[in-house]
Amino acid sequence: MARALVVQHTAHEGLGNLLQWLPAAGLDVHPIHPYLGHRVPPSVEGDALIVLGGPMGAYDDAEAPWLPATRALLSTAVDDGVPTIGICLGAQLLAVAAGGEVQKGSAGPELGLGQVEVMVGDELLSAGSMPVVQWHYDAVTRMPDGAELLASSDAYRVQAFRVGDVAWGLQFHVEATEAMVREWAESDGVGPEVADAVRFADDALRSAGDEVARRFARIVIG
Repeated sequence: MARALVVQHTAHEGLGNLLQWLPAAGLDVHPIHPYLGHRVPPSVEGDALIVLGGPMGAYDDAEAPWLPATRALLSTAVDDGVPTIGICLGAQLLAVAAGGEVQKGSAGPELGLGQVEVMVGDELLSAGSMPVVQWHYDAVTRMPDGAELLASSDAYRVQAFRVGDVAWGLQFHVEATEAMVREWAESDGVGPEVADAVRFADDALRSAGDEVARRFARIVIG
């Protein structure tokens, strides 16, 4: 079975639904936890790379001292043509690693159930409206040179982008479960109605997220 290296930045933002979807599609997942002292390798040990979200910012090296190694790993993965997905913070780290910029979101946070418009469909994303879970305070304000913008929301232009042929940044959370969102809401002092909305939209969210997972597995496996 093909193997994906997963960089997880915090106990509260794990693989979620991807822990089920990716193995079902033929892609085994191997998380590392650098916040627990795990080493971030200089190159991808496996066939694919997934970098998850977290509460820190893309430049918060003092708070999360493994971030420079993670950015370097993302840069190497892009250069080596390794299939890669960055989710939320992971997308922001991918943008920075490839020469883009991230700043505090000028439109404020996007939290909870949302929708993005995929303008450019490709191997990973289908064109059209896509229900998603959002949970970010920062945003990609400049994409890397040569990156292709794939999706936007009403609040933020850069919701999905591709660097090179097989590296994607997704500002939204395809992996998030209702329980994860409820935990994020409680941690950030957000009302429970945000998680309730995610629960009501669970079928649509799972359908959209599972499609992304299956498409990524096909890209990796070939």
